[in-house]
Amino acid sequence: MQIKPLQEIRAFLENIATPMGIEIVDLEWNDREAALTVFIETESGVDLDTCEKFHNAILDPIDELDPTYDKPYTLNVSSPGLDRPFKTQRDFERNLQKEVEVKLFAPLKGKKFLEGVMTGFDENTVTLKTDKEELKIAKNKIAKINKAIKFESGD
Repeated sequence: MQIKPLQEIRAFLENIATPMGIEIVDLEWNDREAALTVFIETESGVDLDTCEKFHNAILDPIDELDPTYDKPYTLNVSSPGLDRPFKTQRDFERNLQKEVEVKLFAPLKGKKFLEGVMTGFDENTVTLKTDKEELKIAKNKIAKINKAIKFESGD
């Protein structure tokens, strides 16, 4: 099915999201299911109520945009998930000075998985402070970087 460019859909939806304090993290089109999923984030996180509120806010306007040229589709609004990879500049900014997990394509100092505090980043590198050292890692060597997920024990 032919759809409008995701960048065009995203730009349109950002005009609705921004005043609501919502950031559009990603858009995904599933051709097999004819489904458009909008992944959102807020400063305080995303819950079911936030997803429903945004879904209701964009339902009529997105129909006017007509992303699928009058073909039926399903519209989903979702949280990107706790372990989603950083994709945007904003993802890196939001997680500066926070614990992150880094999976590498090839081992660095014998390890393909690193955990530490992201103390800096630029266009080409991420600086990670581990328990033992501070490492500057080229972004093209990183398979995935995401927020470290810590579970509290119930003890």
